[in-house]
Amino acid sequence: MAQADSKFVLRLADDHLILGQRLAEWCGHAPTLEEELSHANIGLDLLGQARNLFAYASQLLGGTDEDRLAFLRLEHEYKNVLLVEFPNEDFGYSVIRQLFFSAFMHPYWQALTSSADAELRAIAGQAVKEAAYHVRHSREWTLRLGDGTEESRQRVQTAVDDLWSFTGELFEVDDLYRQMMEAQVAPDPVSIAPTWRETVVATLEEATLQVPTETWMQTGGRVGRHTEALGHLLTELQYMQRAYPDMAW
Repeated sequence: MAQADSKFVLRLADDHLILGQRLAEWCGHAPTLEEELSHANIGLDLLGQARNLFAYASQLLGGTDEDRLAFLRLEHEYKNVLLVEFPNEDFGYSVIRQLFFSAFMHPYWQALTSSADAELRAIAGQAVKEAAYHVRHSREWTLRLGDGTEESRQRVQTAVDDLWSFTGELFEVDDLYRQMMEAQVAPDPVSIAPTWRETVVATLEEATLQVPTETWMQTGGRVGRHTEALGHLLTELQYMQRAYPDMAW
């Protein structure tokens, strides 16, 4: 039975940890009480998925503490895609960022339920149900804002235009990923691209938003080259662990 590489698992864990932290920033700032709860719940889903992945990575690394993996690495040691670290800017940015990410992760988790790695299959089996809700929630808000007032439409169109060039990294294949594909641990992201594009394009068009035609894509997150936003995010994320090392609740 094939087993995942710890570096591959950490990539997935980092994606979900960082985006979960971004969603947590909406606590006390969301536009409605309902969205306080919705964003918090989605953030908790992502953090739960991240914890499962960190626990597995810890096991693959021979018992490295999962909290150290989550909270005590340096900025360049995080291998999340750039999309998830992008600042909230406004509510529309968060909605579009979640749409782009969830539209990828839902079919990706579905594909991972057939992984040759038994632990990843188990993690994916739970995560795919949560990701389905994340797609539905972000899609509904995209439609509401895109086909709403002129200001709301302009704001989410700006978010679409700004974030589009960060989506290509979701589909990148490097040597590590190619090894995971050959071992049948990970799916080919190219096979997921049509589903992602169908979901995203159909949603944007129904929301009366323009689909960008830009083909040049940002990259760097998977090799530890990040935007300056990640450093600021890690300052808050890691504060307690660094201020009180090895504390126990």
